[in-house]
Amino acid sequence: MNTAPIAFLKGHGTQNDFVIVPDPDNALDLPASAVARLCDRRAGIGGDGLLHVVRSAAHPEARAMAGEAEWFMDYRNGDGSIAEMCGNGVRVFAGYLRRAGLAEEGDLAVATRGGVKKVHLAKGGDVTVSMGRALLPESGVTVSVDGRSWPARNVNMGNPHAVAFVDDLDHAGELRSTPPFTPAEVYPDGVNIEFVVDRGPGHVAMRVHERGAGETWSCGTGACAVAVAAARRDGVDPAVTGTPVTYTVDLPGGTLVITELPDGEIEMTGPAVIVAEGVIDPALLSA
Repeated sequence: MNTAPIAFLKGHGTQNDFVIVPDPDNALDLPASAVARLCDRRAGIGGDGLLHVVRSAAHPEARAMAGEAEWFMDYRNGDGSIAEMCGNGVRVFAGYLRRAGLAEEGDLAVATRGGVKKVHLAKGGDVTVSMGRALLPESGVTVSVDGRSWPARNVNMGNPHAVAFVDDLDHAGELRSTPPFTPAEVYPDGVNIEFVVDRGPGHVAMRVHERGAGETWSCGTGACAVAVAAARRDGVDPAVTGTPVTYTVDLPGGTLVITELPDGEIEMTGPAVIVAEGVIDPALLSA
């Protein structure tokens, strides 16, 4: 068993917070149980998820992407489960690379389980991520909370989302547990569920239940899914108009700006903040 202290950092993107574990050579054993302990807010460091920082060439799931992206974001949910993508996580991941001297201002490629993401590190500190294109499966679900029900738009951003437009964000309930939805077979591996209200033209606010984490203060892929769902609801499709469409999305932890381009690419811009760094007692990983 490794007895040497293990370096970590703590960061957040619009208060979606992460434990960051640099491990360039993929030398650490991080089973789901260890990740859950690290993300525990009382007995661990605390976070909505964990960013395992690995060179793409050193990770079996990312070696095929090593020619495009030097670094792989091995993302885990707060319960230790593996997720395809995390938009806020990519921004914080890139922010860490800049802080560590492993990336400079300008363009950067990051490998994820949802594919290679193009990132731009702005001089002012904000990070823009090209999140890929949204898939809009025809199948949707009905989401229910406390006797109310809403149709939810199925949007896939490399991970699955169900977007419901409501009259009041309080109608979403406590969001610690997964809101019931039917039919269940639409999302066999679980789903992130967003509840959305309008704030004005091109401006919405949302709350989200993230699978494996409960309610979080922010969800980057969720904000992208919400912007796409709002645009289609509003009768706007950049592929048809040839003009980009931008939505400002307010989340409990801050604000993200989402732009969908005519080619379908979606760009997300927001902050990436590193707040602390230290060492982990190896005993926490093997408890």
